Amino acid sequence: MNLKQNLVALPLTALLLLSSAVATAQAPQAPQGPRPQGPMGPMGPMGGPNGAPAFNMPPRQAEIIPGRTPTSPKLDAYFVESTFDAVKPDNDGFIGSWMLLEPISKPTRTNAIFIDSYLRETFNTKFFPRQLANTLKELPKAGQTEKIDGKKLKWHALDSKLYNVKLFRFAACNQLEVYGVLFWAYTVINCPEDMNDVRLAVGSNSASMWWVNGKEAVLLSGDRRMVRDDCISPRLNLKKGQNIIWGAVINGPGMSDFCVRFIDAKGNPIKNITISNKLK
Repeated sequence: MNLKQNLVALPLTALLLLSSAVATAQAPQAPQGPRPQGPMGPMGPMGGPNGAPAFNMPPRQAEIIPGRTPTSPKLDAYFVESTFDAVKPDNDGFIGSWMLLEPISKPTRTNAIFIDSYLRETFNTKFFPRQLANTLKELPKAGQTEKIDGKKLKWHALDSKLYNVKLFRFAACNQLEVYGVLFWAYTVINCPEDMNDVRLAVGSNSASMWWVNGKEAVLLSGDRRMVRDDCISPRLNLKKGQNIIWGAVINGPGMSDFCVRFIDAKGNPIKNITISNKLK
């Protein structure tokens, strides 16, 4: 039996398989070589490191930092420089005037590690001498620097244009690290009289800890988004005159920010205070 007779005898399915195999054998083969290299090793078919797909991976900092993108907003879209004059909270009582330290590098691949014990150990680490200073004389001033891990980090006196303080934008617009970072902040609250049984209400992205007049007030643990009044402190007292608030916010692959205000025993925002973060 010749080849033509054999082909006629084959079922239709077998003919289709034979045709496909012949076409594949005749098709030109793409040259084989090493995979393209990414910042973390060979890239996979979708651009991920070490052969992995690239979906669900955070963008590299150079691709998202607003300060390095001509069309992106600048710092003055979110903040104005503080003056020596005291300012008031916004209409909802949120405190927008803060002294912010440039971010400390704290590489963190996941926010799942932000449990209470990890946060307390981290926030109780002494990163700079004036950390948690509790007198006006000791507080760092705008433009002063702290040397941490061989880097000089500067203090900035800023008033947020929004109810929340966008730490991610503060860092990005200054072309600083935005992921895997620890921020320190403080401000001074001026009270016209003693205020008893008030609470500190905080929201942060991601974890944070807050102190009032040298005492821990509230700890926000875990991987969280910023929500107004997400955590509320036990009842505390503010003294007539100046009260010092410190905060520390840590984040891994997220967009750091926070919002803070005081509320009274009925849950109403306290607005009859002033804020001074830029000290002489």
